[in-house]
Amino acid sequence: MFTKYMHLERLGTEEVDGIEFGTTYVFPKLDGTNAQLWLNDNYQLCAGSRNRELTWQSDNAGFCAWAAQQDNLYNFVRRHRYYTLYGEWLVPHSLQTYRDDAWRRFYVFDVWDSLTRRYLPYDEYKPLLDEFEITHLPPLAIIKNGTLDQYTKMLDKNVFLIQDGKGVGEGIVIKNYDWKNKYGNVVWAKLITNAFKEKHHATMGAPIIGSDIVEEKIVDKYVTVHLVEKVKAKIELQHDGWHSKCIPQLLQTVFYDLVKEEMWDIIKHFKNPKIDFNLLNRFTIARIKTLMKDVF
Repeated sequence: MFTKYMHLERLGTEEVDGIEFGTTYVFPKLDGTNAQLWLNDNYQLCAGSRNRELTWQSDNAGFCAWAAQQDNLYNFVRRHRYYTLYGEWLVPHSLQTYRDDAWRRFYVFDVWDSLTRRYLPYDEYKPLLDEFEITHLPPLAIIKNGTLDQYTKMLDKNVFLIQDGKGVGEGIVIKNYDWKNKYGNVVWAKLITNAFKEKHHATMGAPIIGSDIVEEKIVDKYVTVHLVEKVKAKIELQHDGWHSKCIPQLLQTVFYDLVKEEMWDIIKHFKNPKIDFNLLNRFTIARIKTLMKDVF
């Protein structure tokens, strides 16, 4: 069964205030695509992206096909059948400055134990991965009772896998394995460099901000993971699998379904709103890219 990645990565006041106390591990953040591996009940190695289980027919940048050929990964999950490996499958995305030998490799950044329902701390999972020669992200630093200023300065130290003289990486991830938020959830914090944000916005388009915008509220309510995955599945059937050329069809079809199938309910729920459909389309595209990061 597909186990969706439950690990939260966000930077908020509550999270930073909590994560500043105690011992924190600062890791480099890679700009690839999220991937995960686990063993199913039939002792088969399964691969997933952030949002879905992968197959050879419906892969994500070749990760499933690659993982199937890696004996060390299969041997690891056979030995530790309750563990799920979460990591970054490093394929070209926004950042293009990684070394040539860094691409198309799987870098583990978390290990989830489904039996005890916890993330293993780095010092606990590192020797287990090393035994099977599985690549993982090393911490840039271990900081005790850190401050936001200290973490911000660490952004300039993230040159992990970056070509010499080509700047720094996307950002950092901060983890306190002993801390949970008030809801009892494990929450990591992340900091992103301004240079990466600027490059990402130039590529993907500037973010639209404004919680009172009715078009944004409509998209947040009606453009769900279920809707996007349903449309994507139909497109995959039409094209005998998923290909990058299907992306425009996905964006157009989700917007079409939103207008065709939900408009009457939108009118009732938002009390005859005045809608800018160009803006609605922009929000829809941005929402799809957020929900389906592995596709983009």
